[in-house]
Amino acid sequence: MNKIKSIAAAILLAVSGLNVSAQTLLNASYDVAREFYKEYNAAFVANYKRTTGKDVKIDQAHGGSSAQARAVNDGLDADVVTMNTTTDIDFLASKGIVAADWNKRFPHSASPTSSTMLFLTRNGNPKNIKDWDDLIKPGIQVIVVNPKTGGNGRMAYLAAWGYVRKKGGSEADAAAFVAKLYKNVPVLAKGGRDATTIFLQRNIGDVLVTFESEVISVDNEFGAGKVDAIHPSISIVAENPVAVVERTVAKKGTGDVARAYLNYLYSDEAQEIAAKHALRPSNPAILKKYSKTFKPLQLFTVNEVFGSFAEAQKVHFNDGGNFDKLYTVK
Repeated sequence: MNKIKSIAAAILLAVSGLNVSAQTLLNASYDVAREFYKEYNAAFVANYKRTTGKDVKIDQAHGGSSAQARAVNDGLDADVVTMNTTTDIDFLASKGIVAADWNKRFPHSASPTSSTMLFLTRNGNPKNIKDWDDLIKPGIQVIVVNPKTGGNGRMAYLAAWGYVRKKGGSEADAAAFVAKLYKNVPVLAKGGRDATTIFLQRNIGDVLVTFESEVISVDNEFGAGKVDAIHPSISIVAENPVAVVERTVAKKGTGDVARAYLNYLYSDEAQEIAAKHALRPSNPAILKKYSKTFKPLQLFTVNEVFGSFAEAQKVHFNDGGNFDKLYTVK
């Protein structure tokens, strides 16, 4: 009888251990972060095992940032969201899916990394594109993400608008400039990776406006030398905010590991990985260490030009906003 009890206890212990080792997190993230998170996840899993003795598995879901936010809102059980604009997390906060004060839960307004918008041209820059003014010239085809579906697209739009404003132009000047730019857009991409595919695989366009971090991805996926990275004179700070999906972690009991996962993004190891993937670290010492990767240019924040991201969303991207007024779907 005692032997049977011992066997039963051993089986129970084994099952319990399996339950612990089977804990899985889902990170819903934006398109062009997939390579970074592939490397980061391996580092986090190893560190979590080393420091806690527990196993964890990380699954990824990638797409346009806004499309990902809508998927989480519609029931995708992501434990964490790692986006490229605050508006997508604010949207989830407005639905009670993430904490209302999500941007106070982690350092640097819950943005462990940032990026900026630059231009990718075909090798040799045959159209001699150097700055935003070149994107509105007749005959130049510009590939950008739809700002309705991806943060990449919203940041490109706001960067172009802000370029005019920072040079002393009025709101009317900025509107006219951005309208001309979108007249040169032959097709709107759904997300950052879709935009790269349109540009390099479908061979459409003369210039791709995208995140700085996409340069590394292009070189890795398509081979070095396919594109030239052009840094405009002025561009925008694109924060990469993160949040715990409170709805999911309450249901799954994964709150502690989800918070550990996001906190580790601020570790030296994670910040080094981010820099390798051309994501600007929030750690100033590591940012300085990679100064050759992150070329100096005049950067402005969304708040400087637009007041806040929420205000920019309302004025420019909500239905009936400025984007709808200046762009006609082709």
